[in-house]
Amino acid sequence: MISISIDGPGGAGKSTIAKALAKKLGFIYVDTGALYRAIGLYMINNGVDLKNAAAVTEKLDEVKVELKYVNGEQRVLLCGDDVSEDIRKPEVSMAASDVSAIPAVRDFLLGLQRKMASENNVIMDGRDIGTVVLPNAQIKLFLTASAEERAMRRYKELIEKGKKVEYETVYKELCERDYQDSHREVAPLKPADDATIIDTTGNDLEKSVQVLTDFILPKLEK
Repeated sequence: MISISIDGPGGAGKSTIAKALAKKLGFIYVDTGALYRAIGLYMINNGVDLKNAAAVTEKLDEVKVELKYVNGEQRVLLCGDDVSEDIRKPEVSMAASDVSAIPAVRDFLLGLQRKMASENNVIMDGRDIGTVVLPNAQIKLFLTASAEERAMRRYKELIEKGKKVEYETVYKELCERDYQDSHREVAPLKPADDATIIDTTGNDLEKSVQVLTDFILPKLEK
């Protein structure tokens, strides 16, 4: 099986680009961020203090997270309910960052992620795929872009979904999450030593997908 890891900060285009690449290459796309968001949503819905690692850990036994593919589209199930839309709310994004810093949460999801990679050709995106989840991935990429552009992408995405948000708020929250993800003790956000860093600043989706396709295809053909 072939594994491609795509890491990077929020708004770098990881999920959108990985999804398009997977379709183009015939791989399974695994959005690991959605798994952490689902756990964050569960904790919010159950009134758990996200800063209390012991409280979050205690609740994990109640959580069942699944990734299902319906008509080729990934759907996220949380205890049987489709939460694919709910997990994209800004407050859930911050909750995902909080719970992802808890070792028990990472251990809880690690087996699921590795199992999917052992059974399928996958493109898996997240923040520690190449460094922790799939350290032996054949191809490792780290996508980035300027904070301003990443915030604008996220802002436009939320506006298109009918959310009432301000760009300044989105930018502030994105910078806060960048800091939190890159400074956590467990699996901090950083490129793997053998990852190729690709800056998508100024690229539209089509351009970014083409850049990655041109990089990946020759490696798959070897």
